[in-house]
Amino acid sequence: MSSSRRLAAVLSLGALSLGFTACADDPDTQPASGETRATDTLDPSPTQEPSESTGTSEPAGSGQALPVYFVGDGPDGPRLFREFVQATGADPLTEAAGLVDSGGAQDPDYRTLWPGGAIAGAEASDGMLVVRLEGDAFTEAPDGMRKRDARLAIQQLVYTLQGVQQERVPVQLVRESGPQTLFGLDIAEPFKQASPLKVLNHVNITTPEQGATVAQGPLAVSGAANSFEANVICGLAGTESDEGDTPFTAEGWMEDKLFPFSGELDLSAVEPGEHTIFCSTDDPSGGAEGNGPHTDTKDITVE
Repeated sequence: MSSSRRLAAVLSLGALSLGFTACADDPDTQPASGETRATDTLDPSPTQEPSESTGTSEPAGSGQALPVYFVGDGPDGPRLFREFVQATGADPLTEAAGLVDSGGAQDPDYRTLWPGGAIAGAEASDGMLVVRLEGDAFTEAPDGMRKRDARLAIQQLVYTLQGVQQERVPVQLVRESGPQTLFGLDIAEPFKQASPLKVLNHVNITTPEQGATVAQGPLAVSGAANSFEANVICGLAGTESDEGDTPFTAEGWMEDKLFPFSGELDLSAVEPGEHTIFCSTDDPSGGAEGNGPHTDTKDITVE
């Protein structure tokens, strides 16, 4: 990846405001009518990168890291990014649902599409995940929320709860009274997981975490991606050349999911202070085809 392409990819985060069209038109974002997707790849346990799973992992509990999905800017509009949040209580499903509802991501590039005050609790019951909604809160979409954003907000919750529970089971939204809608969407039937490549950003850094303090020298970087020929390009943002860019190889790329990648960046010559690292999908066309690379960044402090 050239310097201009790398910098353009990094700068595009936060600068893009294109609409998210894939989620709005994708039938997988529609209610599942009770259907489960038992063959889907599961989220990893919080200490692992995404991989094939049998679904036997235990759900997260108190003291464990909750995989919470937030929204960030991809090359074609809003997409989902995962961030691990330390559980503080004994009810991880409700806690994770509350984080989706209220926001509070560590990474300032991430946000939630939920307006807050919509979710009363969440639990696993009879082969599905049940989310209790507050009274008649947000039966219609709040001002400024488009239908495509409403659908992505539902997926933000679905991905989070399924990741915590370690099961790809439907998510049923329950309102005790009033219209059976949320953000103007029908909630009578449960929702299933949408296609990962249509709603997830195609690269997501897991380590280092946002705001980490690191030493000069080799920096371990890991995450998940789906990139052309499994090539993931990582480096230090703001450099004048691509000499510091490091190609990592993910464990795959030809399936509808993200694959683990890991490697090291050499920060031995980096001046102490605040810096930003990035990882991007490979874009062999140089922006001539498609929407350009997917990118994730993390701010770090080098000692």
